[in-house]
Amino acid sequence: MATNILQPPTDMTVSSMDAPVNGMRPDRLLSLDGLRGFDMFWIIGGQEIVRGLAKAWPSSLSTAVALQFGHVPWVGLHLFDVIWTLFMFMVGVSLSFSIANRRRKNESHRSIYAHAIKRALILFVLGMVAQGNLLDFNLATFRPFYSVLHGIAAGYLIATIVTLKFRAKGQAIVTAIFLVSYWILLLTIPVPGVGRGVLTPTGNAAVYIDTLIQGRLHYGENTWFLSYPGFASSVLLGALAGELLLSSRSKKKKCALLYGYGAGLLVVGLVWSIWLPIIKLLWTSSFVLVAGGLSCLLMATFYLLIDVLGYKKWVFPFTVIGMNALAVYMATELFDFRKIGNLFVGQLLPRVGSWDDALASAAAVVIIWLILYWMYRTRSFVKL
Repeated sequence: MATNILQPPTDMTVSSMDAPVNGMRPDRLLSLDGLRGFDMFWIIGGQEIVRGLAKAWPSSLSTAVALQFGHVPWVGLHLFDVIWTLFMFMVGVSLSFSIANRRRKNESHRSIYAHAIKRALILFVLGMVAQGNLLDFNLATFRPFYSVLHGIAAGYLIATIVTLKFRAKGQAIVTAIFLVSYWILLLTIPVPGVGRGVLTPTGNAAVYIDTLIQGRLHYGENTWFLSYPGFASSVLLGALAGELLLSSRSKKKKCALLYGYGAGLLVVGLVWSIWLPIIKLLWTSSFVLVAGGLSCLLMATFYLLIDVLGYKKWVFPFTVIGMNALAVYMATELFDFRKIGNLFVGQLLPRVGSWDDALASAAAVVIIWLILYWMYRTRSFVKL
């Protein structure tokens, strides 16, 4: 693997097809690819391994750790609730570099907008395939607005417009306007039979607006249309980190500022949560800031270890995943890799007792990783 990987990618989630044989372009930010792979690792089965280990080795500590790898039902935050926002934060980081690169090539805003719209539409359709039951061809089960990719598509498109229109200071102001405006909307929109400012799973302004727009297609407690400013803000927080990384400051200075930025977001979000609860399903403004702060602290840590201190070898397993993040996400949504893994370890499962879930989950992750490693070695990088 290349050892002099200093610059960030110019794409949102994947590399270009002209990567060298060892799979990496010399202009990629390895810490960002590694962090993306670290994030995806938990989505493709890492959390199931942790839960399986907690089952095999029960204790108060293992139970507490396993609890962090499940979603909070409503108010509050577990580590697993940051997975989605971390990815959106990284989309924002990459967005800053992508736009800077396109500007260097003198691409018009019209061209950049067209590219962003195409990407957003593709993500939206893929979201309907992955989680919206599009391939069932059954209107009774069709959920067009029920996908992680839908939120990413909306946030990415809005953030692209803002990033093209404003420099870093303007982006920060727009982000603040988005977050405050969303807070005001949640508190002031009257919900029939419920009233204003109610934030329960079924009685809140965001669900009400979703129901008005979607009608019978509305499904679940995740909110979408009123949450668009929150989605965009999650991406814009990453874009601001990208602007910092684009600056001419030294690496150590950039790292220190990333830590300060992340800590600041975390503190402001926690203080805001006194009045506006941290609710992932509503994507509340306090949640955006707390999750964005944690995402930035993770980005700073990966940047410190890899790009500042030069410890690169350890991140290779995650880089393999991160280089094909969208492909592996779609694959794990469409195929049951646990069943494939059981072809190899299925006969062992009855013999290992309480370790069965951990073994089955690990086998599935290994199968996925080996496929991704083959794609990595053959330069098969899915480009959106």
